[in-house]
Amino acid sequence: MKDRLEKRLAAPDRRISYNKKEDKLRVEDVHSGKGITVSLPGIISRYEEEKEQAIDEVVYYIEEALKAMQTDQNVSDIEKKILPVIRSTSFPTKTDKGVELLYREHTAETRIFYAIDMGQSYRLIHRDFLKEASLTEEAVDEMARFNLRALPTQYKEETVADNVFYFINSNDGYDGSRLLNQSLIDEMKTKAEGDLAVAIPHQDVLIFADLRNKQGYDILAQMTMKFFTTGNIPITSLPFLVEEDKLQPVFIMAKNRPVDEN
Repeated sequence: MKDRLEKRLAAPDRRISYNKKEDKLRVEDVHSGKGITVSLPGIISRYEEEKEQAIDEVVYYIEEALKAMQTDQNVSDIEKKILPVIRSTSFPTKTDKGVELLYREHTAETRIFYAIDMGQSYRLIHRDFLKEASLTEEAVDEMARFNLRALPTQYKEETVADNVFYFINSNDGYDGSRLLNQSLIDEMKTKAEGDLAVAIPHQDVLIFADLRNKQGYDILAQMTMKFFTTGNIPITSLPFLVEEDKLQPVFIMAKNRPVDEN
């Protein structure tokens, strides 16, 4: 593993050293002396499960960290690319090869996972990443939410039967994640004249609903189910009522009556 990483990371302006006692590899810029150290045992463990993907991720992390150091940034580029993604509770918490993903509980229907944005795609973060990057779970969550707040929140508005619906559909992979932006929820609260509800049927759409009459509940239920069945990565067919900064999943039954799921 040491030799493979050295070969991948070799460059004229870099110095690579190996601490045999601690089994750690350090890569640093020869001009500034700044660098990053990674622990090989953790990488080897991941390689046994993930093969080349494990090496690719470590190399990417080191490359981005070194770039950031060269531009005197306080936060590395990779940290700026960490974002949360919402998934259903049925979504696997481990990869097919048994590698544990980093996640935390959200609602009875959803969990929050974390990803490194790769531009046209993203990779979910494993718990081993915390050790490799010397980060805590709380730090990753804070970075992810901070980066999330920087994403645009443009929405389309539609009124149906006197109920107002707001759709966020940026198709950047993080539409559903925008539910974790508290300032966005606060904005919707100021707009709502009736009950404020929200739905995350799949990852590429977020729906806020200002439900001003009973018919609005049925409309939201039908709308949520339609999106749920057509999304590439379904999350939940249940909408949520926003109650005192908490999300309460509800069943919407016959005669427009919302019923608590629990």
